[in-house]
Amino acid sequence: MYAIVEIAGQQHKVMQDQVIFVHRLEGEEGSEVKFDNVLLLDNDGAVTIGQPSVTGAVVTAKILSHLRGDKVLVFKKKRRKGYQKQNGHRQYLTRVQINAINA
Repeated sequence: MYAIVEIAGQQHKVMQDQVIFVHRLEGEEGSEVKFDNVLLLDNDGAVTIGQPSVTGAVVTAKILSHLRGDKVLVFKKKRRKGYQKQNGHRQYLTRVQINAINA
């Protein structure tokens, strides 16, 4: 059984007991969050597609930790002009574990 759910503006394919990284969520470590914007639900071959979301379907997850991702370097250069600019960025992430998918 898996579901495609929208979490913090991004769509993720999730299964039970899976650990995923999502954009930073509100809530303390160890608290439970519910995602009710389930776009697709597959229950052993029986696929339910939401219009726009599946009614009554809820994905519950537990927040494991808040962290920052790897550094992404952005380097800009214009040739023969002497222009170079380097910028760095680290995204704030939340590590969550999917506890249950309820249809």
